Amino acid sequence: MARSFNTAGPNRPDLNYTIPALSRLPEAPALVEQMGYFVVHAPRQTGKTTALRALAAELTAAGSHAALHFSCETGQVAEDDYAAAQRAILLQIRTEAETALPAALRPPAWPEAAGEGLLTVGLTAWARVCPRPIVLFFDEIDALRGQSLISVLRQLRSSYSRRPDDFPASVVLCGLRDVREYRLASGGDPARLGTSSPFNIKVESLRLGDFTPGEVRELYGQHTADTGQEFTGGAMERAFELTVGQPWLVNALAREVVDKIGVPRTEPVTAEHMDQAKERLILARATHLDSLAARLADPRVRRVLEPVLAGTVVNLDAYDDDLTYVRDLGLIAQNNPVRVANPIYREVIARVLADGVEAVVLADPRTFVLADGRFDMDRMIHEFADFWMENGEILAAGRRYPEAAAQLVFMGFLQRVVNGGGYVGREYGIGRGRIDLLVRWPWRTPEGKRHWQREAVELKVRREHQADPLPAGLRQLDGYLDRTGLDHGVLVVFDSRPGAPPITERTTITAITSPGGRPVTLLRA
Repeated sequence: MARSFNTAGPNRPDLNYTIPALSRLPEAPALVEQMGYFVVHAPRQTGKTTALRALAAELTAAGSHAALHFSCETGQVAEDDYAAAQRAILLQIRTEAETALPAALRPPAWPEAAGEGLLTVGLTAWARVCPRPIVLFFDEIDALRGQSLISVLRQLRSSYSRRPDDFPASVVLCGLRDVREYRLASGGDPARLGTSSPFNIKVESLRLGDFTPGEVRELYGQHTADTGQEFTGGAMERAFELTVGQPWLVNALAREVVDKIGVPRTEPVTAEHMDQAKERLILARATHLDSLAARLADPRVRRVLEPVLAGTVVNLDAYDDDLTYVRDLGLIAQNNPVRVANPIYREVIARVLADGVEAVVLADPRTFVLADGRFDMDRMIHEFADFWMENGEILAAGRRYPEAAAQLVFMGFLQRVVNGGGYVGREYGIGRGRIDLLVRWPWRTPEGKRHWQREAVELKVRREHQADPLPAGLRQLDGYLDRTGLDHGVLVVFDSRPGAPPITERTTITAITSPGGRPVTLLRA
């Protein structure tokens, strides 16, 4: 059977293009050898289960350990019934062992025990008869809740000193977030997440990283080796640029191109195909992107993301638990400055938050296409000004992220009139009070030669007790135009001060010149 790019569930190397597990978790084997209890965490659909299953199989095949991967998800329905949760986990261990381990390494019949110690008694009995040290990968550990989670963690901690003869030699907890977040899941005080108790025996906390550019090339190269279809260098660079290596996105873009768009095997995959695939994934609201969108309503996520979207200062301590939480979810990058993790997430977040705006824009996108096929940027600005005067205050007042409300209304209008004919790229200027937008619009000359029209827009907001941001905005726009190689641009300055003039009076469009001598269309709104 031909292999494919996988976007649903764990990979099977015989069916799916796969990056080897040890290259993604190189530290894990050494920690197992040290009989370490440690944590592996990463956002959903980054390949945790694929990597851990493969690692367990490799450890067992090497002959040194009895390693088993299993999921705790079946214990989720037990909630605070810790005895039921433990029985569900022990059943899952037995079920997985029957197919993953040789008969001599499988657990014996679980002994009878009181509800508060079922896991301890069962794992002790297994360790005493197993001819090899046991390694257990508790996947989806954070699916457990309340007393069930506390009970499991405390039993692992209390028997830690009895390893390896009377308890598993190494235990790996795998989940969406780091162990510090388990206290919140178990019903602890979210204001006191400064300790990893009740699992304070961990030696490391490993985050499964995103793909490197080399791993993207390796993954796509497997498709080329199997089918002969090449990904151009530009396609692979564009895929990494759009995804920053997020594994599900890397696979989803390629799958969209080769299976959905259906680029013939005799033709190479190009950067333009990747852009088409990106747009299709976003419009289809694929499951992964839909689950990301659902996170935006979480108050902890909003606290971090709202200033990012607004371009204001993210006033968070380096050890702020909300910041760590949003990083663990994969919504923002792992390093500073605080920023959305990748361009696709940037676009999904903006579209979701501006979704209600697009729904009420009545302008026909076809009217924004000039006779020669180019995008009518001047008309877009003038029609947005009319739309803003009529609807702006009502729409801005209803946004879930009020600090970025005006910018979201503009982005919703722009996205509606571009409407799949072109692409809108977004950059959020963290701490610089701005959002940069780049419209890319394909058109053809009368001779049929394809060109890309590019239009740069900068969004600024004047807030209470702030000076007019126009001078700074013009300097920043000059910098953005330098980077994009454009000789003209648009600057939009929203006035959100409580004492601002009425919206119909303050909304004006003028032509000005930037400090760099470039013509600029200024929209004050």
